[in-house]
This record gives sequence, C-alpha cells and structure tokens, in this order.
Amino acid sequence: MSHTAISLTVLFEDPFWVGFFEREGGGRYEVCKVTFGAEPKDYEVYAYILSHWHRLVFSPAIPSEEPEKRRINPKRRQRQIERQTASRGVGAKAQQALKLQHEACKTQRRIITREMKEAEKERQFSRRQEKRRQKHRGH
Repeated sequence: MSHTAISLTVLFEDPFWVGFFEREGGGRYEVCKVTFGAEPKDYEVYAYILSHWHRLVFSPAIPSEEPEKRRINPKRRQRQIERQTASRGVGAKAQQALKLQHEACKTQRRIITREMKEAEKERQFSRRQEKRRQKHRGH
C-alpha cells in the first residue's frame, strides 16, 4: 500500500506571497507553485485548497526514494513540526521540479509559436499568390 504525503509551504517572494504544494508518494515527487498576492489568512488558504485542488498543475514527476516506515517518538515529531513551521525557504527538490515544469512549458510555447508563425507565412504567401492571379485576370 503506497501513501502520499502532501505539504504546503507559504512564503513571501517579493512582491507576492507564494504557496508551494509538494506531493510525494509512490516513488514520485511533484510540486506546484501558486501565487496568492497579498498575505493569505489560514481560512483563505484552506478555502483555496478546497476549491482549486483539482485544478493545480503539478510539475513532471521526479523519482524519489520511499522513506522507511517506523514509529517516531511524539517529542521528536513535535520538534520536527516546529522546525518545519519555522521560517524556511523552498528546498532544492522543489526548485528542481519547478524548473522542469518551467522548461516543459517553455518548449510547448516555442512549438505553438513556431506553428503560428508558419501558418501566418503560409497565409501571407497564399494572399500574395491570389493578388498576382487577380492582376493577370483584370486586364
């Protein structure tokens, strides 16, 4: 049975507040970046998760190792939670995943732009050809 761990980190990246949704499970790690704008309240973040979770676009999956399952002492777990809630940036793994997503979007955008340029050239060429035909017919 595989488990999926999901975390949300909200931090300030000048000039906006940004949230990083991280999803890890089944040997895969994915991340999604969301811009909130003004500092979101807890209830606003919760409402955003409820209403927009299905629309989030996660980065391509990065392989990750499964953590070993063992019982953690409650005091140790509390210290881990305190460390995680302390002001910290986004980890290298999340930055890597976002970079992959950015590159994928960039290549897709280039393909679409190239197709649009080729279609425009074809349209202009056919327009010039039609003008030429009209000139020859119109004596």
